[in-house]
Amino acid sequence: MLRMLLMVAMAWLATNPPAAAQRNWAQAAVPTYNAAHLMHGLHADWMSPRADDFAGEAQALVLALQQWCEAPAPQASARKTGAQDAWRRTATAWDRLAAVAVGPVVERRSQRQIDFTPTRPALIDKAIAAAPKSAADMERIGTPAKGLPALEWLLWARPMDAAACAYALQVAAEVQHEAAALQAAFAALAARGAAGWNDEAAVAGMNEFVNQWVGGLERLRWSQMEKPLRANQLDELPRAASGSTRASWAAQWQALQALAVFSGSAAPARGAGLVPIETYLRGRGANPLADRLVTAALNAERGVGAANPSARASVLAASKDLAALKLLAEAELAPALSVSIGFSDADGD
Repeated sequence: MLRMLLMVAMAWLATNPPAAAQRNWAQAAVPTYNAAHLMHGLHADWMSPRADDFAGEAQALVLALQQWCEAPAPQASARKTGAQDAWRRTATAWDRLAAVAVGPVVERRSQRQIDFTPTRPALIDKAIAAAPKSAADMERIGTPAKGLPALEWLLWARPMDAAACAYALQVAAEVQHEAAALQAAFAALAARGAAGWNDEAAVAGMNEFVNQWVGGLERLRWSQMEKPLRANQLDELPRAASGSTRASWAAQWQALQALAVFSGSAAPARGAGLVPIETYLRGRGANPLADRLVTAALNAERGVGAANPSARASVLAASKDLAALKLLAEAELAPALSVSIGFSDADGD
């Protein structure tokens, strides 16, 4: 039996080499990428697929809410659970897409439309009383009473009557509409190919990407983790009403990590795959800096994975790891990438 287990383990290692073997950069050749290659990979291999996921989940959320609103009494409880599960999937897909807010997410101000916080229950109740019945009616409803946080409050905190259900459907339809618009916009960017980015546009896009990556890192560290704890306002942690705070943190970190650290077995050809910051640096011979990025990211991965809202010290430890990664990005990564870091709304006090 022991011999069989050893044989299985050796076979697994042969087809799944450990991370250290996959990153034997001293011997593996890495292409020299330019900003156009980075931008194409960003949109074709990350943003557009994430926008597809979000659009699909937003559509499923509308259907799940409709099924709950129309459910006979014996089925209402199960349908409510289904709607809550659909909301969680939609929120996770959105967190992955918006963790690094570039291009259409910024241009359309999608974060404000989809994820306005903090939740304003009084305004949501006022909006329910207004009984909007169309997209035109919803335009007269203020942003603080709409989006995923409003739906979370309706699904977990407020008793759902017919009027609230009808309003929730209108809110979900707005989210779906915005998700479809983002899906189309990112698909168009992905379709450009690397050759579709001239030097000026590619450099500007790369500058936005790096700045928004740092901004997303700080938003997770401060606004999403440390600030609510420092203020003793645990209800302002992301997705607190649904108990999905850790899932939200994990989804945001997954995006930040995927866009910073290489996870494959061989560097992609130029214009043929996602080029994380690490890989871009290695293609330009900056292996020591890339190694420091990987180390800092691994520390942050462990910290975020261990962070628990009920254990204050664990969240503050994760925040410290994220702060170290941000410092590296600002002090060393940005200069190496010829990017100037600007002030972000996510910057903490």
